[in-house]
Amino acid sequence: MKTSEKGKIGKKEIRQIFFRSCPMEASFNYERMMSLAFAYCMDPIIKKLYTDKEKRKEAMKRHLEFFNTTSAMAPFIVGVAAAMEEKNAEDETFDTASINAMKAGLMGPLAGIGDSIFWGTLRIITAGIGVSLAQQGNILGPFLFIILFNVPNYLVRYYGALYGYNLGANFIDKLSSSGLMDKITYAINILGITVIGAMTASMVTVNIPITFGGGEQPQTIQSVLDGIMPCMLPLGLTFFVYYLLRKKVKVTYIILGLVILSILGVIFGFLK
Repeated sequence: MKTSEKGKIGKKEIRQIFFRSCPMEASFNYERMMSLAFAYCMDPIIKKLYTDKEKRKEAMKRHLEFFNTTSAMAPFIVGVAAAMEEKNAEDETFDTASINAMKAGLMGPLAGIGDSIFWGTLRIITAGIGVSLAQQGNILGPFLFIILFNVPNYLVRYYGALYGYNLGANFIDKLSSSGLMDKITYAINILGITVIGAMTASMVTVNIPITFGGGEQPQTIQSVLDGIMPCMLPLGLTFFVYYLLRKKVKVTYIILGLVILSILGVIFGFLK
């Protein structure tokens, strides 16, 4: 499979995506997870496509948004993002918001697939083979585990970047010529918002254990709120943090405030 001859991105850049994706799990942060690693993978692409410094800055900011998926599956998304950046460099009317919408829409499903394959299946099988040899005193046990686990891992990374770029480049051209790009962008945005909503419900926890009323099983404020709308408080807290970020409040202050509130809530019993 060959990279597009019309675009500015070639096999050299695809290889750079592959090599830069290898230490992807070495860069995590609590705010945006793998965003720095993703931007690091996109850096040679952005330098290749944009000569203007301001456009480079804008592109790097796009790829510093929240990102998290199975690291082996990430190069596929980087490849698609590279193709979309290439299209943006050629077409001034291209909607750059669709790039992060695509990332948000793909990272969840690919994480589910990648975690099942690499962490839930391949790791268990290869570790079992390595451990069985090690128990017999065979020094090849740990080495065999490393080889059997990483060969498929690196193959998926490389061909994922290659197929992601080719799929993105060809797909975007077809969409642009047929007029379906706006509809796809709208659908991806909806999917991205849905994924973010699901992450809010699963990753943000607020529990108010305060009880009221009599009887053997008095009601809690939390149960009443959940009866009105499940995960109401996590959603409210997420919107409040978003409001603070829009007001340019420093992330450090927000995190510190949440930590203090959590500690006080546990001490005085209004949070659990």
